[in-house]
Formats: sequence, structure tokens, C-alpha cells
Amino acid sequence: MTVRQLSVPELVDACGRLGVRHVGLWREPVRSHGLEATAKLVRDAGLAVSTLCRGGFLTAVDPGERAGALADNRRAIDEAATLGTDTLVLVSGGLPPGSRDLRGARERVADALADLGPYAASHGVRLAVEPLHPMFAADRCVVSTLAQALDLAERFPAHQVGVAVDTYHVWWDDTAPAQIARAGAAGRIHTFQLADWTTPLPEGVLNGRGQLGDGSIDLRAWKDHVEAAGYTGPIEVELFNDGLWARDGREVLAETASRFLEHAA
Repeated sequence: MTVRQLSVPELVDACGRLGVRHVGLWREPVRSHGLEATAKLVRDAGLAVSTLCRGGFLTAVDPGERAGALADNRRAIDEAATLGTDTLVLVSGGLPPGSRDLRGARERVADALADLGPYAASHGVRLAVEPLHPMFAADRCVVSTLAQALDLAERFPAHQVGVAVDTYHVWWDDTAPAQIARAGAAGRIHTFQLADWTTPLPEGVLNGRGQLGDGSIDLRAWKDHVEAAGYTGPIEVELFNDGLWARDGREVLAETASRFLEHAA
């Protein structure tokens, strides 16, 4: 998503030229290029898929909508298995229209995990619940903290459900380092993502993730937290940023790799 202006073949080629060996894929461009074609392209290039993003949106009350969401998440699990990744990132979903019941919405997420967790495990895939910054609680993600994400995940075996740690969403939370340690002790850090926090936030907010080193987050400190907790997996950079998307994608990818070495490695 950091370089969504690149097609899947262009992305794979650019990663190869830079020596990037893992890539986190989103379902939409994979679908556009073709699932089987993408799996073969990535595999033949010697790339590994770190995660597939995203499943989730599991808070609906209407039975038909819930059934549709569960079916879509099973498809996402199937896609992750085909791509060869063991991790599907979940964004839980916001409040249903007219609802103010955060607790009830989180319980519906738990109910969905109970359905999806065994199915994922049977396909060799883990579900990574990603908490999003509280400003997204109403419309996108009722899980706002790592503590809330772990409270959900810990109802299920770690090989079924864990968490995604994204600096953009947790950097403000002074309890997050302790929650990272909690997650690491149970083997529940399923992915770690970097993005910086820059101000002022753009209109629309969602596409305001800053390039590494441009904002307020001590990225290396957060990397130290997850590594101290035992995480040894790939580190993703996920930037939703209209300015970056307007630039040449290969240039942005090279810049991002350089910024990672400067500010996080």
C-alpha cells in the first residue's frame, strides 16, 4: 500500500532490485492481478509474503451482513494460504449505523474470531487483530489499544489469533510497551508495522501516515520493544499518504528502504 501506484509486477521487480525480500500485500491489487498469478510471480522472484491485508469488519448486527462478512474473511484466509503467508491482518470494523454500543461491537468481533480462528488454523494462517488509533473507533475499528486487542486474542490459541503492532496506531499509548511484552510472552505478535505521525493531519485523516523520520514517533524505540518481546519476523512499512502516492513509486520505495535504515534499523 505504501506504493499502491505500482502494479504487482512493478512492485515485485522494484523489491528485487532493492534487495527487499518480504512484501506485505493487500487484497485489492492481488485480485486485480489475479490470485494465482500473484502467488507465482512472488514465488518465482524469491519474495516471501509477510502478511495479507485485510480481513475483518466484523461488527455488523444484521444476520445477512454478518454472514457476508464471515464468508469474505474465509475467502481472505484462502487467499493468504495461496499466497504463502501465515498472517491475515484484521481491522475489526466500526460501530454499526446508529449504534453507540462499543462493548457489544467488540463482543461481535470475538464471536467472529471464534468462527474464523479454527478455519484459519486449518489453512496454516494466523489472524492478527490490529488496533487502530481511537480516532477511527466510530467508523473503522472499535479495537483501539493493544490491551483491547490482546483481551480478544487471548480467548483463543496463539496459533489462531494474535495482534498486529503498528507504530502509527499505538505510539501515543504509554501502556503499549507493557502490552507488547505481554503479547510477546504468549507468542502473539504476528506482525510489526512502521509509519510515522506527522501534523497537521490531512482532511480525511486516513491518508496521513508520515514517511519514516518525518514525524513524532521514535521508531527505533518501538522496534526495540518488539524485539525485546521476542519478535523476529519481517518488519513492514505501511504508509497511506496521498503525497507519496503522487510520486514515482520506485523512487518512493527506494526512499522508504533508506529511511528504514536511517531511522529504525
